[in-house]
Amino acid sequence: MTEPMKFEGKHTSTDLSEQSMDTRGTFRGRHMSSNLSRDSQLVQSTCKSNLLKRFQCLYEGIAKQGNPKLLNEIYTELYITESESGEINNEHEVRQIETQSRRAETEDTPIKCNDIFRPLPGQDKPIRTVLTKGVAGIGKTVSVQKFIVDWAEGKENQDVQLIFPLPFREINLMKDKTLNLSDLLHVFFPETKEMEISSDEYKVLFIFDGLDECRLSLNFKSEEKLCNISESASVDELLMNLIEGNLLPSALIWITSRPAAANLVPSECVHRVTEVRGFNEPQKEEYFRKRISDQSLADTIITHLKSSRSLHIMCHIPVFCWISAIVLEEMLSEAERGEIPKTLTQMYTHFLIIQTNIKHEKDYEKRVKDEDMILKLGKLAFQQLMKGNLIFYEEDLRGCGIDVTEASVYSGLCTQIFREELGLYHGKVFCFDRLSIQEHLAALYAHIYLTNKNRNVFDKTKQSLFSKILNQKKYHSLSELHQRAVDEALQSKNGHLDLFLRFLLGLSLESNQTLLRELLTQTGSCFYNKEKAVQYIKQKIRENLSPERSINLFHCLNELGDDSLMQEIQRYLKSGEIGGIQLSSSQWSALVYVLLTSEQNMDVFNLNQFIGARNTADEVLLKLLPVVKESRSVQLRNCGVTDEGCAALTSALRSNPSHLRKLYLSRNKVGDSGVKLLSDLLQDPHCKLEILRLWYCGVTDEGCAALTSALRSNPSHLRKLDLSWNNLIDSDVKLLSDLMVDPHYKLKKLW
Repeated sequence: MTEPMKFEGKHTSTDLSEQSMDTRGTFRGRHMSSNLSRDSQLVQSTCKSNLLKRFQCLYEGIAKQGNPKLLNEIYTELYITESESGEINNEHEVRQIETQSRRAETEDTPIKCNDIFRPLPGQDKPIRTVLTKGVAGIGKTVSVQKFIVDWAEGKENQDVQLIFPLPFREINLMKDKTLNLSDLLHVFFPETKEMEISSDEYKVLFIFDGLDECRLSLNFKSEEKLCNISESASVDELLMNLIEGNLLPSALIWITSRPAAANLVPSECVHRVTEVRGFNEPQKEEYFRKRISDQSLADTIITHLKSSRSLHIMCHIPVFCWISAIVLEEMLSEAERGEIPKTLTQMYTHFLIIQTNIKHEKDYEKRVKDEDMILKLGKLAFQQLMKGNLIFYEEDLRGCGIDVTEASVYSGLCTQIFREELGLYHGKVFCFDRLSIQEHLAALYAHIYLTNKNRNVFDKTKQSLFSKILNQKKYHSLSELHQRAVDEALQSKNGHLDLFLRFLLGLSLESNQTLLRELLTQTGSCFYNKEKAVQYIKQKIRENLSPERSINLFHCLNELGDDSLMQEIQRYLKSGEIGGIQLSSSQWSALVYVLLTSEQNMDVFNLNQFIGARNTADEVLLKLLPVVKESRSVQLRNCGVTDEGCAALTSALRSNPSHLRKLYLSRNKVGDSGVKLLSDLLQDPHCKLEILRLWYCGVTDEGCAALTSALRSNPSHLRKLDLSWNNLIDSDVKLLSDLMVDPHYKLKKLW
């Protein structure tokens, strides 16, 4: 019997100060040996060979039936940045993409995939654990794949001897197991049974992909500590102790996650947070030119996508580019083509039709009608969407009437929509290729469930016995379903029904109903008053919802083909009359939407252009805070802002402090109370404010003391501070001047 694998080294501390850096800035164990034994070299070669076979191809569609292409032939570099923290983000992921699309790239710190364990210039601390976050489909898993392939081919990170990729979707299949770390690796990497590893000899990297898909109980507050690798424990305890550094403190850890789950790992366990931002503008075009051989057709597709703001924003997501390429390449190549998709609903409905038709070109056994298959997949999509799940297991399929033995047939029927994977643990894992595909199918299910069966998916009540006896059925209308869906989406804390709502409303249009008839032979019909839905959405906008929640409602109006509010606001903006008009609550929300969805980067925000005789500065500032939050430079000079407006401003900036670089508040009635609030903001370690101008703001020694205290407690990034023409005495100014000569502080200019 082979002796269990051994990992030796310190297991009692996660202090990285005892580790050293190699010449390339990568992390090494203190006693790293550069000369591996012949057996060790053979093991490493076997590991590289196995991983290269597993990861060298990128499959478009499911692995068994999709066409494999070498990753390095079609890989388009992704835009990755160093992020401030792994804090949770409760906005819908499409909303996050919209926000990111307007950020000026010059303000970010880009980092290449292969450099994630290498400190940037000026950083001297070793990096053991990296958390990479990004929305679904943005390219996290492909980044992992690229890292592994380049390592296995001997191109990058050759100081790492072994890489163990352990996706959470596969680890989930072992959640009820009790075993030690060696046994866990033996299950996923059989070649490790023939090797003995010491942390002094091997530098290993564990990659835990898809933290958001984790179904383990990760309780990092547990006092159970594992320091011995031969000690058996539950799989979740093994993972937690690896991440915390109790087990194998010399090992590197890479975790990927969607933003909503990023805080499952405590920040003190993470040494670097990176964010995959998908494709930037040049990378979008590069993708389509690589994907589509006919360059003239590629140009036409790029031009069409740029003509629709909602589609162009989504192209930051690589998977959406793939969907768009499939749909538009087929439609624009046809001699007789229908209406080219201009909305998300049209694009995804065309995609569903194309992928379902692939079934007819293959020799799959016809065990189920298309309509039944789509309804079952739709039911699964809806139920799991309500639970917030992206991946499913056999019990989830059975709960929706899907025979697990026919799961591969279902995968074939919708080749690139529903994917079956056989994990290394030989358990079956199922998922939709993209969260938005799941949301579209869920909306389609809700629509068909009502039109064909007169049932509202949100209605949990059962028909009463009395009504059954009288053979009476409650009539459900599409308007009722839509109003209920609007309410449910608005009540969601993380916006997880936002895109589902947009799809559901879009499917009700006659143009999309015509498309559905190509997909389903039986589509029920019912009277639908589109104007009623439009008015209900506008009513919700008038109810002074938070601007963030209103934004999705404007997207819904766009799906319904109503842009009256937006056109009105755009006319005011173009004419320069916006400051002289008394805007209604709906118009203020429309103004926020127009500003936040414009193609212009949110660089400089000037409040003066929106203030008129009918509104105070504080009122306007409060209405436009979502725009302020996304701006790098905020110009509020001589606007009439008071300490009340300053309180709202600092509260908003505290929720998103890393964006703001310049704040101009000169000639406002801010006073000491407002300055104290700004001082609190400066103490936030994520605040990157570089220039603060408070000329003639009524600041006294009390406010100056608060600023000095804030800068002392957190050196921050503040470089220039203007306090001229305030009621300050020399001793107050001297305290601030002392900071300028202290090398620990960045303050270089004081007025």
